[in-house]
Amino acid sequence: MTAEPGAASPPSAPVPPGARGATRIADRVVAKIAAQAAREALPPLPAGAAVPHATVVVNQESARVRVHVELGYPCDIGAHCAAVRRQVAERVGALVDMAVAEVAVQVERLHPAPHGRA
Repeated sequence: MTAEPGAASPPSAPVPPGARGATRIADRVVAKIAAQAAREALPPLPAGAAVPHATVVVNQESARVRVHVELGYPCDIGAHCAAVRRQVAERVGALVDMAVAEVAVQVERLHPAPHGRA
């Protein structure tokens, strides 16, 4: 049985709100979240150190993050970098519901302690 031309089609069921549209979070927003997470993971910055900054590449629901940090010297560089990786992956995942495929930490500079301090 075929419908006659010009006959009204049956009403379709409404689309639930969760299935409508799309959400896109800009790379720069994810980068700001990653940079803030890196600041949270590190001890207070030495005098003259730049705050951490991040660059991000988002591919669908996954992000690759590169975080640039400056650290005090001497310090356990490996432990600081591991803390940054953990914090960035956790915060980006929690705040933007995005998988973090990679967090690369790049130490840009070491700042020696001022003379006379132990």
